[in-house]
Amino acid sequence: MSLSQVDPGAGLRVEREGAVVTVTLDRPERLNVQTPETWVALVRLRRELPGDVRVVVLRGAGRAFSAGLDRALFTSPDGLPSLAAAPAAAAAARIAAWQEAFDWSSRADLVSVVAVHGHAIGGGFQLALGADIRIVADDVQFAMPEPLLGIVPDLGGTKRLVDLVGYSRALEICLTGRRVGADEAAQIGLASRVVPREGLDTAVQHTVEALLAVDRDAAAETKALLARAHDRSQDEQQGAERAAQHRRLRAIAGLHAED
Repeated sequence: MSLSQVDPGAGLRVEREGAVVTVTLDRPERLNVQTPETWVALVRLRRELPGDVRVVVLRGAGRAFSAGLDRALFTSPDGLPSLAAAPAAAAAARIAAWQEAFDWSSRADLVSVVAVHGHAIGGGFQLALGADIRIVADDVQFAMPEPLLGIVPDLGGTKRLVDLVGYSRALEICLTGRRVGADEAAQIGLASRVVPREGLDTAVQHTVEALLAVDRDAAAETKALLARAHDRSQDEQQGAERAAQHRRLRAIAGLHAED
């Protein structure tokens, strides 16, 4: 699938400018609800991004980022009822395939920036959680209402939310289903940055320009260090820093990587 060949039924618009790919959730009349077709297209796009893409921007068209799962899937024969009727292994495989659509942060050589405005509900919240950097407008409303609907957040959001805001806050947000606004999102570490709604596009553009100004390999090494820092001891992390720095210095000096 090329960047210009996205399934029309996926509700996505994909554009490329140099090393930047912008993915827009494009069902504005329905607050950019998501379907399995959306997720399949996102997975294909993520897998087939050209190697020279450095930044992916995720955003939503219209007055919201995403209201999450299309509620029609609760009753559609091809939706959640078919998932419920499937054997456990088959259901797990389908959900695993969908979960991949929400992972935009695991590649060290790629930085993902999500621009969030208006509602980011359920799957919309989880898509935002899967990015490296969250720039949010001052009108944002995050919510994870899945437990109120009798289901659970299953698109990778539970660990990502706990990693960002801690277990207690994550539990309270999920089990009450309440809205988290911009000020609180900034306070608890959910938002990387909060800007006025009318300044969201400009803030994202400036962030992308700053990211592209950094040496690509230095950026990848730094991202890899930060991504693993939580799982390492201080001594282990310092050892990883030493190894990464030596690789960078050898590269700058024009020396080949050591065996």
